Amino acid sequence: MSYRKTLKLICGVAGGSAVLVLAAAEYRGYLGEPPGEAAGRRAIFGVLRAAQPAWTPASHTPAPTGHAWDFNWDKRDPHTLTNGKKTNAPATEDPSSEQDNSKPKATRNILLIRHSQYNLSGTVDKERILTPLGREQADFTGKRLAALGLKYDVMIHSSMARATETANIISKHLAGPGVELVSCDLLREGAPIEPVPPVTHWKPDAVQYHEDGARIEAAFRRYIHRADPKQKEDSYEIIVCHANVIRYFVCRALQFPPEGWLRMGLNNGSITWLTIRPSGRVALRTLGDAGFMPPDKLTRT
Repeated sequence: MSYRKTLKLICGVAGGSAVLVLAAAEYRGYLGEPPGEAAGRRAIFGVLRAAQPAWTPASHTPAPTGHAWDFNWDKRDPHTLTNGKKTNAPATEDPSSEQDNSKPKATRNILLIRHSQYNLSGTVDKERILTPLGREQADFTGKRLAALGLKYDVMIHSSMARATETANIISKHLAGPGVELVSCDLLREGAPIEPVPPVTHWKPDAVQYHEDGARIEAAFRRYIHRADPKQKEDSYEIIVCHANVIRYFVCRALQFPPEGWLRMGLNNGSITWLTIRPSGRVALRTLGDAGFMPPDKLTRT
């Protein structure tokens, strides 16, 4: 067997540790070469061996870099809501009953939809309506949401024209007596927080971050939280808004650094699915899912 074929074979089987095995084989002339002819290669293997980090369990186990999960991130943890408060309950009543009654029991599923492609040449919001392709995208998204077979409780949408039109098209596909549509100014597009690392193609003024950031954070606190204790069944809520808002929501809900929001990309009409458990745990089921659209219909404008 030739030297090169043997090298590929051993590396393919043994991975990074093949360097040590192969070096030993070279030294003893096991690759079909006399030991003397292999001497010139041993210097190369010495360099390769030095490049291999020493394996220890510690070196292959990433260390935690962030803080522990804050279960009271939405300020609705029942332990903090009842501790230290006076109650009018009789002394004979179980003191834990009030806390049990204040515990959320349902799971909230929040489906964040990015608006479809829109007219970028519009100078004012009312002119930035969906393009023909954008209307197709909204139609695909509506069909996808309907195919999931879920009972949607409400659809909240940004008051901007492109989000409102997207929501109206989606609503035509949802079964039942009709899902209530609610418009909200807090969900309008904006600059939530200065991104890290910075980008050169988009640089809002500091005042825009200051104003938009407070508004988008207010939207997060209004819509992204665990269920109310009075809610008995799991809910499915749709929010149609914008890429910056959705990406910021995801970072905040997962307790990731919010300044990392611009590291993610979302297609038009895509679905991002957050699940909020009664305990305050949050899971990201999908991020920017647009696999239900044909490839030639995908855009990110």
